[in-house]
Amino acid sequence: MFNKVFIIVKREFLSRVKKKSFIVMTILGPVLFAALITLPVVITKMSEREYNIGVVDDTFLFYDRFKDGNNIVYTNLHTNINDALELVKREKFDAVLHIPKVAFESPSTLRLITKDAININAKIHTENVLKHEFESLKLGARGIDSEVLRAIETNIDIQAVRIQKDGMEETDYPEVSIILGILSGLLIYMFIFLFGSQVLRGVLEEKTSIIVEVIISSVKPFQLMMGKIFGIAMVGLTQFLVWVFLTLIIVSAVRVAMPEMFEFASGQQVQLTTAQMLDSNHIDKQIGEVKHHDTMTAQVLEALSAINWYVMIFAFIFFFLGGYFLYAALFAAIGSAVDNEADTQQFMLPVTIPLIFAIIFAQMVMSNPGGPIAFWLSMIPLTSPVIMMMRIPFGVPLYEIYLSAFFLILGFLAATWLAAKIYRTGILFYGKKIGYKDLWKWLKS
Repeated sequence: MFNKVFIIVKREFLSRVKKKSFIVMTILGPVLFAALITLPVVITKMSEREYNIGVVDDTFLFYDRFKDGNNIVYTNLHTNINDALELVKREKFDAVLHIPKVAFESPSTLRLITKDAININAKIHTENVLKHEFESLKLGARGIDSEVLRAIETNIDIQAVRIQKDGMEETDYPEVSIILGILSGLLIYMFIFLFGSQVLRGVLEEKTSIIVEVIISSVKPFQLMMGKIFGIAMVGLTQFLVWVFLTLIIVSAVRVAMPEMFEFASGQQVQLTTAQMLDSNHIDKQIGEVKHHDTMTAQVLEALSAINWYVMIFAFIFFFLGGYFLYAALFAAIGSAVDNEADTQQFMLPVTIPLIFAIIFAQMVMSNPGGPIAFWLSMIPLTSPVIMMMRIPFGVPLYEIYLSAFFLILGFLAATWLAAKIYRTGILFYGKKIGYKDLWKWLKS
């Protein structure tokens, strides 16, 4: 039995990996994944160049109010607006801020004039400065000390800290976990559909071309079904592992070639434990580290370095294979029950609803990854491949991962048993449109 299954697996594997489309996507995939990882960092660094804004203040009230920051440099221009615009046209400045005499009474007359597309960050930063200064002037006009109001304003940015099993405290980055969880879940979702549909089409092609009658004379229907499922699974796993390997090589090469783009502080350099918060000297030292390293690029890279990639990769491989095996068995049964691809739609919807359901509930799972809905959806075999991969970046207890894996294996065995009963009859059934009553009869036979 296993020898015949192996022959079918080998045939399915070799027939697909030799296709030009497989080779092209295997090479192109890592390039795209590496670009998704490295381009945001490179673009962020490239966008950190100074943005020069000339200030023409006809009121003479705001010349000393603009402070350089966030890669924005302000220069006071004691000239009229027409001369300032000439400087912009000659690219001496990226933009000119014009504050007319009536600006205090009519803020809508404020203008930020550029030659090229406006820098949104510079526009927002300038608006915030003017908002602050306009409010101060209005408070002063009414005899209210603006500093009193400023003193009670407090910006809250809570740092998420997670206590590890060994008692150590580690900075948590829920925003990065959300992005990584959604990306992992969507990849599982796409891979299951991509390779599962290949099983369906493969079964349908062999059935409609009558080749299957020749094959069935040598192997049992169950052996043929399992051979196709495992053969295409090997194709998918091979492609995924090649993607991971080549992506790591490309990203590592980019980091070596442009090390200045990927400089960031480790988590220990920029976080404070509860005990260290009581030490004023240590606080001063850590504040200096934070100011030096606390950039968007550093935070993203630090957050990625905090992810347990061993658990992520191994879990991804397992839940991809588990989810694929489960749905591929069902897709194989659908392919064996119909005579053309158009007839598959009536059976595909009930099978794929749980996967679609998992994507719909993704936002709820992301907002509360430890809640009861997220837990149970990650235990149900039909939704667990997508939902569990969304939860893992947030830190899931190992016993929950093992329990989900156990249920997924049981789900695959149950789906294979049901699919085999449909497959052995449907693979040789021609000339009649199959309905749910027919499937029920085949299951009971």
